[in-house]
Amino acid sequence: MVEIATRVHNHKWKIDPIVRSLLDTDFYKLLMCQSVFRNRPDTTVTFSLINRTKSIRLADLIDEGELREQLDHIRSLRLSRGESTFLRGNTFYGKRQMFRPDFMEWFEGLQLPAYHLEKHDGQYELTFEGKWPEVMMWEIPALAVLMELRSRAVLRTMGRFELQVLYARAMTKLWEKIETLRRIDGLKLADFGTRRRHSFLWQDWAVQALIEGMEEKFIGTSNCLIAMRREVEAIGTNAHELPMVYSALANSDAELAQAPYQVLADWHEEHDGNLRIMLPDTYGTEGFLARAPEWLAKWTGIRIDSGDPAKGAETAIRWWKDRGENPQDKLVIFSDGLDVNKIAELHAQFAGRVKVSFGWGTMLTNDFRGLAPDDGLAPFSVVCKAIAADGRPTVKLSDNPNKAMGPADQIARYKRVFHVGEQAAMDVVV
Repeated sequence: MVEIATRVHNHKWKIDPIVRSLLDTDFYKLLMCQSVFRNRPDTTVTFSLINRTKSIRLADLIDEGELREQLDHIRSLRLSRGESTFLRGNTFYGKRQMFRPDFMEWFEGLQLPAYHLEKHDGQYELTFEGKWPEVMMWEIPALAVLMELRSRAVLRTMGRFELQVLYARAMTKLWEKIETLRRIDGLKLADFGTRRRHSFLWQDWAVQALIEGMEEKFIGTSNCLIAMRREVEAIGTNAHELPMVYSALANSDAELAQAPYQVLADWHEEHDGNLRIMLPDTYGTEGFLARAPEWLAKWTGIRIDSGDPAKGAETAIRWWKDRGENPQDKLVIFSDGLDVNKIAELHAQFAGRVKVSFGWGTMLTNDFRGLAPDDGLAPFSVVCKAIAADGRPTVKLSDNPNKAMGPADQIARYKRVFHVGEQAAMDVVV
């Protein structure tokens, strides 16, 4: 097993690029990329990094030259023969050849497009523009680089023994969480922590700890590279990016109202079983379900990713019952802001009423709160989102207005089209 503190102390050896592979990304990005490659390959999109935690001035912490070096390294990466074999030949969600030959041929030749980097008021303005299937693959690596460079900036001020103690405390903290969670009967949990991890090495260690500590309760990781190396399931379905871009391309309010369902109609054509998971909160969960076509009630389940998670699950249960479906046959995946107490609380509330699973993110792979001077390693909220499609702005409303994004006039328009009323604002920690 890697001795992390020593490796961190010796990062100057350059043995640890932050992103080591094009597979060092979330599985859902590959599934979505294949869908986009098939259905909207010529759409031009712009992605932008957005630091929601303005108090953390990333441009003051992170050296621009070091950031460019890491981004340039990512552009040099290509899919290796072994990685291609893993994607072409492995079974995902019980299905062989999940990735079609034409997509794999394209992916094997992919070089991520150029980036644009500037500084403004203590923050980095990092944007990517080009064809949607290419640009979308920047999201996870860009976040991983910014998060880990911030970690490295703080760790660089610490001595070897201080680092040893830091990681010993962090390992103890995580193991205590695992000891609590493994006592919960019937728990199913996956690692969703790639995008805001402390580092690649730490995420890899966390997954190994879950494999040993949680046994059958641990069902896999969203990180494709770690899934391949540790021989666990790659977990993931789809994300807000799809309805955000489809909606931006709509030519009328009527088309806009149907765009989120068109996304899932395209998805329905490609996937079945446990990949048919709705993510309904992009423009408000209640409105999405109220206007959803009947065939969506037959889907396997739903992912709750913003707002009050218990309220979202109760809304889904009522919706299934109203459409003659048995909620006990359905899967609810919780994935927003989870830690041990919330996981235990939600499992106790919904186990037996629905099938319950958890995508554990930042507080699995980046909970260094209270472990560094001035809490310098506490996690913060940074995202990399599609902000435009074919020159039109994208919008996300969410079930939490503090997560909304887009121009004010377009947010108002989307709220009108999707009948979004008053929403309860909740703090966004990660």
